[in-house]
Amino acid sequence: MNPSAFSGAEDSSAYLTITDLSMTFRERKQEEEVLANIHLHVAKGEFVSIIGPSGSGKSTLFHLIGGLLQPTSGHIRLEGQEITGKVGHVSYMPQQHALLPWRTVRDNVILPRELAGQSRAKARKESERWLARAGLGEYARSYPHVLSGGMKQRASFIRALLSPQELLLLDEPFGSLDELTRLDMQRWLLDLWEEEKRSVLFITHSIDEALLLSDRVYVFSNKPTTILREIQVPFARPRLEELPLHPEFVALKQEIYQSMKAERASFT
Repeated sequence: MNPSAFSGAEDSSAYLTITDLSMTFRERKQEEEVLANIHLHVAKGEFVSIIGPSGSGKSTLFHLIGGLLQPTSGHIRLEGQEITGKVGHVSYMPQQHALLPWRTVRDNVILPRELAGQSRAKARKESERWLARAGLGEYARSYPHVLSGGMKQRASFIRALLSPQELLLLDEPFGSLDELTRLDMQRWLLDLWEEEKRSVLFITHSIDEALLLSDRVYVFSNKPTTILREIQVPFARPRLEELPLHPEFVALKQEIYQSMKAERASFT
């Protein structure tokens, strides 16, 4: 095991590339620098996680990648093409499921296909296979209020997966779930991702979750946020359910925790 410190090097073969990205919010002559010279990348078919303290700008980064905000400086490229400040290039799953209560589960998950111009009949037919894989086949014609929290998150993930964009931005999707449901959802997501191999950038506060799911992990500092470390996760795929109990996993988790603890101490 030899996780690397962050080098700032840009991978020319990356699917998503972020270079020199900074974000400062200005309001009433006051400034708050949130992100400072962020460099990161995601290869095609790679699962990358970001962990860091609350308020460190992780969600702001997602809004920048999605084109909802314009950075103060820096570049965001997808397959080498500049997408800084442009919308419609990524699929985004927020912390809360955001299912529309007046649409059935099936009609919620096909929404990205409808917006992309696909016929509703064709989109519905394709959604049936995905809902069945998610254990939601019998709820396809039900409304979201009848689903449990975990079921709603599965439906939300299927909706993101059915979007035509390759890159999935998952913003702490399991944070509101109880521990047992969260563990079930991690395993479900892991199994599904290992079949589909979509490019994923994933925000989490859980070191365990990041190490279990990811190929690489970026550790963020406090604001103004920089990248403290870039860690190549050394565990083979497919990931075994008992992996978090292995000494190597526990040692790496403790190493990351200590570096984040030291960062917090220096900030306070």
